[in-house]
Amino acid sequence: MAIIIALSNHKGGVGKTTSAANIGAGLNTLGKRVLFVDIDPQANLTESLGITEPENTVYDMLHGKRVSPINLRRGLDLIPSTLDLSGAEMELQAKPRREYVLRESLTPFRDQYDFIFIDAPPSLGLLTINTLTAADRVFIPIQAQYFALKGIRKITEVINQIKAELNQGLQIGGIIVTQYDGRLILGRNVLDAVEADYKRETFKTVIRQNVALAEAPATGQDIFSYSPKSNGAEDYLSLCKEILQRVKKKTL
Repeated sequence: MAIIIALSNHKGGVGKTTSAANIGAGLNTLGKRVLFVDIDPQANLTESLGITEPENTVYDMLHGKRVSPINLRRGLDLIPSTLDLSGAEMELQAKPRREYVLRESLTPFRDQYDFIFIDAPPSLGLLTINTLTAADRVFIPIQAQYFALKGIRKITEVINQIKAELNQGLQIGGIIVTQYDGRLILGRNVLDAVEADYKRETFKTVIRQNVALAEAPATGQDIFSYSPKSNGAEDYLSLCKEILQRVKKKTL
């Protein structure tokens, strides 16, 4: 049965979608069956994987329609997003069990994959609540910048609230430090501070600043397809191996 992992941070520009795409692709490279679910109305994950104007989307799935994921390559599929999803926040308000709509929609897919990654919006609205209610674990990407700890504390408060009220099994699966430059004192200080406060949760692998990670989405490719020998590919593959180690040790 798939582990459902949400990529979430209410702050934009932290590498959330980049991490979703490349962790999923990296785990697939390591032989795992992976499903992406793009529940962000901006559809950045969908577009970064080369999908435009999809016929069936997560919007349709949230409204009870049967959706067939788009196959990206063997063992790697996507349920895409669309700008239509921007209206879903208000439409979900009228639904019974409105916080559980995504969770119930994903139930038929759980036996088909090893991992399901949900790319959540950079907000704390009903789509994000649905995402956290559906997830087993949350990965929190953060930039190696000054306000990183503030962002972790805020999303942690939200996770604890969802856990108390809607999803008792929800846990922080890991904190991912992105856009890291070890030459900068600020970057090193932020990493030290995050590890001091969240030692167990913080992944040992950090994602270094790498231009290939910014270029790959423009070509509709993950980093392993676009630049397999880049630092970005090296870092995300290392992170994927660390994730599998945590799964093996049952610490994820």
